[in-house]
Amino acid sequence: MAGDDRGKPPAPQLPKYLREPLESQSPERLEAVAAYAADLAEWKRRQRQEKLERRRAEEEVDGEELEELAEREISTDPEDYEDVPTSGAYITVKTTKETGDKSYRYFYWQWREGDSWKNEYIAPVNPRE
Repeated sequence: MAGDDRGKPPAPQLPKYLREPLESQSPERLEAVAAYAADLAEWKRRQRQEKLERRRAEEEVDGEELEELAEREISTDPEDYEDVPTSGAYITVKTTKETGDKSYRYFYWQWREGDSWKNEYIAPVNPRE
């Protein structure tokens, strides 16, 4: 982000409430802010990864459920699904609706894409006989 020919500071893509206080700081303070921001970003990435790992551990189906899918000849290989990434995706069970004594549960692929969760349908947990 270089300044222009008239000696103006660079034009960052930051909101005004962040940009204006920074513009009045010394180069040394700005370097300290930059180091802090880099450390904070790394810490937040680790926190997000730990949260993803906890969620996966809580939601991912177990070996018995994977065997059940295999017995039903339903693939558990992400490469067999068009939109499912080959890394980071896992199979989970989602309940879409509950009515009195019946619940509608389905197997889904689930993965994180940026800041959102993506899902792809696989099959019902209890298929109709």
